[in-house]
Amino acid sequence: MTFAFDERLDGVLSLVDRNALITEIKALVPELELLHQEEDLRPFECDGLAAYRNLPMLVVLPETVEQVQQLMKICHVRGVPVVTRGAGTGLSGGALPLTQGVLLVMSRFTRILAIDPAARVARVQPGVRNLAISEAAAPFGLYYAPDPSSQIACSIGGNVAENAGGVHCLKYGLTVHNVLCAEVVTAEGECMTLGSQALDAPGLDLLALFHGSEGMLGVITEITVKLLPRPEMAKVVMASFDDIAKAGRAVGDIIATGIVPGGLEMMDKLAIQAAENFIHAGYPVEAEAILLCELDGIAADVHTDCQRVRDVLKAAGATDIQLARDDAERARFWAGRKAAFPAVGRLSPDYYCMDGTIPRRELPSVLRSIAELAAEYRLRVANVFHAGDGNMHPLILFDASEGDQLQRAEALGARILELCVAAGGSITGEHGVGREKINQMCVQFNPAEITAFHAVKHAFDEYGLLNPGKNIPTLARCAEYGRMHIHHGALPFPELERF
Repeated sequence: MTFAFDERLDGVLSLVDRNALITEIKALVPELELLHQEEDLRPFECDGLAAYRNLPMLVVLPETVEQVQQLMKICHVRGVPVVTRGAGTGLSGGALPLTQGVLLVMSRFTRILAIDPAARVARVQPGVRNLAISEAAAPFGLYYAPDPSSQIACSIGGNVAENAGGVHCLKYGLTVHNVLCAEVVTAEGECMTLGSQALDAPGLDLLALFHGSEGMLGVITEITVKLLPRPEMAKVVMASFDDIAKAGRAVGDIIATGIVPGGLEMMDKLAIQAAENFIHAGYPVEAEAILLCELDGIAADVHTDCQRVRDVLKAAGATDIQLARDDAERARFWAGRKAAFPAVGRLSPDYYCMDGTIPRRELPSVLRSIAELAAEYRLRVANVFHAGDGNMHPLILFDASEGDQLQRAEALGARILELCVAAGGSITGEHGVGREKINQMCVQFNPAEITAFHAVKHAFDEYGLLNPGKNIPTLARCAEYGRMHIHHGALPFPELERF
């Protein structure tokens, strides 16, 4: 097997004979749909992070597990890299294809295989939309809790690959907390079952390992998820603030009472105005920040918790507090928050959606620092937060057609992520690392930790063929990144000196 090293992708890529590969796939898997003309490949050149684009060598669209197995066996023998793609809604470049690789698109695996209302589980294929699971479970009074803002389009397989969250993850957890079992095809084309429908399974917890692995360890072909009963009651309290720092402190005050809201979200003034103009959710456009706090459960508990939260918000300096009058208004409040990303897209030709996590106590100071960085880079930033768990989504507004705005947006994004690390947080909360944050992995982790990550990948993917160049940087890349920033004095983070 002959390999070439591609520094741009930080990965080992095989020297692929494209025509021979096409001939072999057609001969061994004749029913597998294969795209190789440029006009057919173009729609797959990027995921939701459209700033990074790359035309794949081939796109395959399997419909059965057996087709996936056959393809993986062929690619493994020939040393062909494989990038797995779901709905393409990812925001970190995790599904960015390779010019010398196969893009394996799982969008035709769209069957809900079984719903067991007694056991409260659903077996689904990876291409099933997140929202479709709850829609199918609704007749039984059940739903699937993780609800990313893209839930109308994103697929459950991609949710597992990125360990997606959503506005209700504070109380109900991320994807990893709501999946019981997964069927996986390995790099060699073998099938493997991870987890079980029991509360525990023997051996190492490989199911958790696959969550957030971004297609680097195997191809997910089936998922068993937990279903929850619909709460008896859910109410949303919306609080307005004249100072975003007050809103940040109020988040910690609510959690300190012992109440765990179903959702606790924050938006700053720019995001509020964009969402209100787009959705007409009833947001106070004059506010500097709003908090949306959802409380759910038994009716008596919800009424009590609503009053306690109102008292906390008032003490924290809220200028106005509204309780959604009915389910329709509650739905509008959440519709505005879930539409914040597309709404901000109306303010600028381009925007860059960041994703980092910080301790809740650091919200006020980090918000001040983001404002200072935005002024330094001369770019506007709209802030949207899963505030309850400290997951930030600063949206950097820019115009790629104007001068160096794209470069400034990328540099500002990197500074924000590294600010999260300095505050004791992480460079991602739910969007993953992909290509976007691979440099910041060098700030988050030391050489020994990165070496351990590579060892885990090697155990599952000996030749490094699954999604190479993503998620885990090489030590050489980290050393170069550290030298660059230490030389320019741009980042005051001692972690970089370890390289």
